[in-house]
Amino acid sequence: MLSGRLVHLIEANSASIVKRVITQIRRDPELAHLSQLPERELQEWGEHMLEKFGDSLGTRTNEELTGYCQSTGQLRFEQGVPLHEAVRALFLLKNKMIDFVLDQAATKTFLRVYEEEELEHRVDRFFDNLVCHMIRGYEDAWRDPAHKAVFAR
Repeated sequence: MLSGRLVHLIEANSASIVKRVITQIRRDPELAHLSQLPERELQEWGEHMLEKFGDSLGTRTNEELTGYCQSTGQLRFEQGVPLHEAVRALFLLKNKMIDFVLDQAATKTFLRVYEEEELEHRVDRFFDNLVCHMIRGYEDAWRDPAHKAVFAR
């Protein structure tokens, strides 16, 4: 895997990447509910996602990550965060991660461009999977009669 070096770069700089995501969440008026969550919660969520990105490249399935994403979806529902905001946060994380890698290159060689393309392909597949599992968790909470009162407030 050529993009392995770039994955290590992401993992080594996860706190910085997540900080950029949180800054954008706080500034985006369309993320009003999500921006109210505690800094620490958002930081832990983002760093966990980036850590699991590297881990997931070596395995076909990752049950722990699937469960975490479903739990995150349920939690966002319970917190009253609209689904579109929860999904948008994943896309922000994905985009900031890719932007970070693209910003690191001093020179663009053919090999570097290929590495970046390979990484983007892997990132897309990873985040597509995360979104599906998070939505499943959100929908499960939505269907649960014990949670019906969350958005009735």
